[in-house]
Amino acid sequence: MTASDAGPLSRREWLLSERPASRVQARLGRAYVAWRRFSANRLALVGLLIILALVVVAAFAGVLAPYSPTVGDLKNARLLPPGAAHWFGTDDLGRDIYSRIVYGSRWTLYVVILVAIIAAPIGLLVGTVAGYAGGWTDAILMRITDIFLAFPKLVLALAFVAALGPGIENAVLAIAITSWPPYARIARAETLTVRNSDYIKAVQLMGASPFRIVLRHIMPLCISSLIIRVTLDMAGIILTAAGLGFLGLGAQPPLPEWGAMIASGRRFILDQWWVAAAPGAAILIVSLGFNLLGDGLRDALDPRSGDQ
Repeated sequence: MTASDAGPLSRREWLLSERPASRVQARLGRAYVAWRRFSANRLALVGLLIILALVVVAAFAGVLAPYSPTVGDLKNARLLPPGAAHWFGTDDLGRDIYSRIVYGSRWTLYVVILVAIIAAPIGLLVGTVAGYAGGWTDAILMRITDIFLAFPKLVLALAFVAALGPGIENAVLAIAITSWPPYARIARAETLTVRNSDYIKAVQLMGASPFRIVLRHIMPLCISSLIIRVTLDMAGIILTAAGLGFLGLGAQPPLPEWGAMIASGRRFILDQWWVAAAPGAAILIVSLGFNLLGDGLRDALDPRSGDQ
């Protein structure tokens, strides 16, 4: 074995050491093991590539889109079929559908990121507090959670958007309000499993306050499960946002939001099928990517799964 061959092998052994010499080595070792599990799942890699492609398209939409997403040629380019000039055809206002889908990827990322930023911390806080405090605090918080879970997410989001008014920001807020209860349930279940562990008892004996115990020692243990659930819920968030846009309560014209594009194309579904089919295919591919990525993360971050 040459010296060049021994280098990567020694780094691998250093990462997989059963007795790490520092916290950095331990964290890098856990990350390496998780990546090995994730990369062994080929479908998960496909999902990761789809999401990375979505991010790249959203970041470079101005370069990738050959036409304006809001200005069309109503006189010469109305409802043109897919071709060399317009890859996905044009809509009823003469706008290039490919350019609108490219720019619409920004609004898709905008919705899923904001919903995750708002809903996940709320669910994490409610679930950990309820699980650690117990008693009447747990009962009240979980009954509130049950009330939100009793309604279908889309119906509840429709009610909030109807009260707040149509618009992409109000749609994001409504989806976030209806998305936190499952995260609270997961965080509470994780908290109940570790609340009486020796690790938490030792922290209590050291004089740590309940706030510090929840924030510094319980919440980090729930992060991996929460990340998996949030990733798996991204497809549902995209579909809910598209449903609100389809009903006219989400993004408003002329924003190139995929659900609103399907709504405007449903009038031409029999003759000019590409107007609604192209954004529908975009929603399908991105939703599939998030589902595949979530499945891969679940296998990679599950502490019960063995090393592969």
